[in-house]
Amino acid sequence: MNLEYVMLAGVLLTSTLLFLAIFHRLFYKDQKMKERVQQYIFEEQPEQPPEKDEKVKMAVEFRMTKERIRKRLQKQDKGQKIEMELHQAGIPIKPEEYVMFKWISIAFFAGLFYLIFDHFLLLFIGAIFGMMIPRFVVARKKKQRINQFNDHLAEMISSIVSALRAGFSFPQAMQNVRNESPSPVKEELEQLLKEMQYGATVEESLNRMKERVPSDDLDLMIQAIVIQRQVGGNLAVVLEKIVHTIRERIKIQGQIKTLTAQGKMSGVVVGLLPFGLAGMLYVMNPEYMGVLFTHPVGVVLIIIASISMVIGFIFIQKITSIEV
Repeated sequence: MNLEYVMLAGVLLTSTLLFLAIFHRLFYKDQKMKERVQQYIFEEQPEQPPEKDEKVKMAVEFRMTKERIRKRLQKQDKGQKIEMELHQAGIPIKPEEYVMFKWISIAFFAGLFYLIFDHFLLLFIGAIFGMMIPRFVVARKKKQRINQFNDHLAEMISSIVSALRAGFSFPQAMQNVRNESPSPVKEELEQLLKEMQYGATVEESLNRMKERVPSDDLDLMIQAIVIQRQVGGNLAVVLEKIVHTIRERIKIQGQIKTLTAQGKMSGVVVGLLPFGLAGMLYVMNPEYMGVLFTHPVGVVLIIIASISMVIGFIFIQKITSIEV
């Protein structure tokens, strides 16, 4: 039994190293590629060894694959959507790189599940698991980035109000706030000011910012600014009211989070309980639990149980999530 654990650990380690190596090759830095191209163009170099030529060919093939994926995404009108999601998540990769990472994740986890459980049906489960992981990572990063933006939004609006009362214009106030704001507010304000410098109107720049940061609080601020620019009025007073509304909403959200923490923790415990129980039974009696992964009826029961657990977890999250 100890030998089987050692072999399983070796397979997992080897698969992880192989995955990291392929990931490193796929996301080969553009700057490194440019330096290498310039080196071959402007300098006369002696003949390279065959191993180095193979590395260069491999890098070029990956670049060509990325270019083909990019063109296919442009034809299917998916590139802009993926690019927007990656920007909202703050992940600095291109859409074609994300698609390639998704393919690698599918192949990696499909092979990993097949090696661990030695069953053909679990290969498809591993592929589905690998397909969902990139989406989960992007969604989680997106949520974290929006939460960070919302945490600093009230301070940003307060700084804009102070600058407006000091006599600054709205673009000057935004530029002043940009220099003092942390990430990700600083990056979004820099993008906003660049678009305004390139000739876009304030309304157009603010609407694009709303698309990049899907925040309800930011939407409230942008609507107030757009309406004020159309009908007139004291923008500082309007933004001050919005700051008060946002802070009250954050306060209520904190109270709701505290009251629903027990329900969310119950959902996590109930979701992890079957895995813990299965692990204990496997340690106590491996042959008894092994039938569940080798017999077709056991595999079907695992699939049904997994789907039921996911549905129950989603229901618990929906019940404990209260929008303010």
